Amino acid sequence: MQLSDFAARAQTIRQLYDEQARRDGRRPWTAAEFAQGFAGDVGDLMKLVMAKQGLRPAPTGKPDLDAALAHELADCLWSVLVLADLHGINLEQAFAATMNRLERKLHQA
Repeated sequence: MQLSDFAARAQTIRQLYDEQARRDGRRPWTAAEFAQGFAGDVGDLMKLVMAKQGLRPAPTGKPDLDAALAHELADCLWSVLVLADLHGINLEQAFAATMNRLERKLHQA
């Protein structure tokens, strides 16, 4: 799959969440709320990374740390894709430009 395929799938899931919110009498999330959810997911990811490194106990109910880590990374990717779309950012172009800039900087060091 290409990044654009992942982005399209992320938007489909976001639309389903929006529809569910409306059915439940709630409004869809704003970009700020998605960012807040992303921050929570990053916190969950950090706990799992620390558990994998033996720096903290594994979260209760998550005996398979590899599966839990894969899940959190996918959650984080979903949030990034949704936030990029909500802000009109072409993530493929932004990623390529950022990596090119970093590579040039590291070659100059």
